[in-house]
Amino acid sequence: MAEKHVKPDFSQSQVSEMVQRLYRLTPSKVHPLPGYDDQNFYVASAEGGEYVLKIMNSEDSKHPTLIEMQNFTMSFLHQHGLPTQTALPNTSGQLMGLEEMDCGYGCQKYLVRMLTYLPGTTISKVPLTPQLLYETGKTAAKMDQILKKMEHPNLSVLQRENFIWSLTNISLLEAYMNLFDGDPLQEVVKSVLHHHKTSVAPQRSSFRKCINHGDFNDLNVLVQPDESDGYRISGILDFGDMNDGYYIHELAITIMYMMTEHPKPVEVGGPVLAGWESVLPLNEAEKDCLYWLVLGRFCQSLVLARHSVSLHPENEEYLTITSRRGVFTLRQLWELGREQVEKVWFQSAAQFSDRK
Repeated sequence: MAEKHVKPDFSQSQVSEMVQRLYRLTPSKVHPLPGYDDQNFYVASAEGGEYVLKIMNSEDSKHPTLIEMQNFTMSFLHQHGLPTQTALPNTSGQLMGLEEMDCGYGCQKYLVRMLTYLPGTTISKVPLTPQLLYETGKTAAKMDQILKKMEHPNLSVLQRENFIWSLTNISLLEAYMNLFDGDPLQEVVKSVLHHHKTSVAPQRSSFRKCINHGDFNDLNVLVQPDESDGYRISGILDFGDMNDGYYIHELAITIMYMMTEHPKPVEVGGPVLAGWESVLPLNEAEKDCLYWLVLGRFCQSLVLARHSVSLHPENEEYLTITSRRGVFTLRQLWELGREQVEKVWFQSAAQFSDRK
């Protein structure tokens, strides 16, 4: 988690000046976009392009190799036909640069990038039909399949040891259990962590490795209307949580976040799974652990949201968006139990695939 003082605080006029100086573009429109510990701005230029200017917090700005890897990944996926943003070279030919500024905490350096703007609305704002969920699962699998082919001298930077959002590191949540003292949810979280130790960890050696986007959530997937009154995926955003992981982790993360937007969360798993398996069928160990991995991601989301609220009480509204629905869904999945939930997922996935 970034500390309070590292969030940049550039004004719109400073952003306009930066766009002109660094990219030789004339901004005709600039407005802020949401961002938790970074600053993001929508920029339309008089020359006709639309962009997003990203100013990273000073903490993450100290890790340019990781950001460079993200730029490379977006470009690689884009070349392979997926709708990702790409970074624009600045006047010195670099895809990112450091800007120094005093945002009230002394002079700090902030990493600045200009990315192409992707049209569309977040998937959180449209009805999640079985067909759209199928497309989401399929897109996530395609993305990981392409990432598997990626080569780069700095790939090792994605081996983010102790990265708190990696499902491999779920045991790190134990350090935060005191945040749930007196809350009945504590028992559920403890039990999920226990099952990860006893049921998931022993099978991890059978999971197929890959690079994970790691945050394929309802705000990072954009959609646009298609010809048949439905929606198609028009954008994949935010590669900040990329890490060395496993195919099954990406699937679990995708299912979990799509559940947070659905009136009947349990029904989400089937179509997402069917879409995923149309590209990458699961092996036995992966199938066996899917339920616990989905619950594990719910636990990460809830525990880390609580932790953030304890650090930033002023941001409680923004920080608990996913977690409020998440508590309800985690409880529901827990009470139904693994056998029941898997039955729903695997049977509806099979029916969905038969109809294809």
